[in-house]
Amino acid sequence: MSQPAALTVQRIPVGPADQPEQAQAWLNCRLSGPHDQPDAPLLLFLHGFPEAAFVWDGLLAHFGRHYRCVAPNLRGYEGSYAPADVAAYRPKLIQEDLAGLIRALGGRAHAVIAHDWGGALAWGLAATAPQLMDRLIALNATHPAPFLKALREDPAQQAASGYINELREPGVEAQLAADDFARMWGFFEQFGGAAWLTLALRDRYRQAWSAAPQGLPGQTAAASPLSGPVNYYRASPLHPPTSATDPVNRLVLPDALLHVSVPTRVIWGEADTALPPSLLDGLEAWVPDLQITRLPGLTHWLLHEDPDTVTRALERALQH
Repeated sequence: MSQPAALTVQRIPVGPADQPEQAQAWLNCRLSGPHDQPDAPLLLFLHGFPEAAFVWDGLLAHFGRHYRCVAPNLRGYEGSYAPADVAAYRPKLIQEDLAGLIRALGGRAHAVIAHDWGGALAWGLAATAPQLMDRLIALNATHPAPFLKALREDPAQQAASGYINELREPGVEAQLAADDFARMWGFFEQFGGAAWLTLALRDRYRQAWSAAPQGLPGQTAAASPLSGPVNYYRASPLHPPTSATDPVNRLVLPDALLHVSVPTRVIWGEADTALPPSLLDGLEAWVPDLQITRLPGLTHWLLHEDPDTVTRALERALQH
């Protein structure tokens, strides 16, 4: 068997090609594989909250034997461009980052592999820019249509997603960082337990959650290392309604954001209490070329819990 691929870290500009590189937004990326061979197929790995690109390292080493692999820290996360304004974290703008990254790496990904918030962004990118990918592989990342319906109508989902409204509150960053990130560790424990959370992994998360935010020259950066991550929730229209008049109760998602034409493979840890497997019901109405792999016993944190099982599921998803 070939040796695991070596990992490197590189800042990649993602702005328009006609813009000077020094003025472009960038994503801090972890790379593996034959990037000196532009024809080698590209795999793009997108992380969620409260994680960072390093969670994909084992998969980058594995798949880098045969693919060009890239895992960016999303806008606002460790080492990537972190603007101050909440509006800069609207999904459409983050998706433009991802489109720019794919274009910078050759123009098309063999697969976009995405978890949690990364998956939410990838669903939208697959719907609006299918020319950028051959397939989508979503890991415990809900499609927006069933998620919006559950947020409005399902008390259990409203309770499970209550943390979203907490993260939207002003000043929550200081609360999340207090007492050695006690509330941040709580996200892992709340949605499946964290027996996998070793001392070394805790140190790696502390590093990600403490990295000083960086802005473009002459522009204000995010105030806190956690401002970028929580701004995703502040900028998103999807959250449990807080009253009968909450705008989410009247929200209508355009069809262009819902219908995914690219072949899609969903891998789902069925013990996820944040995003239960009921969110997969009826998904084929929006995703006609769909295959679902269910992983009993795994939770939302399946990448950490059982990386070998996830690796095998991804290998199958890339082949079919």
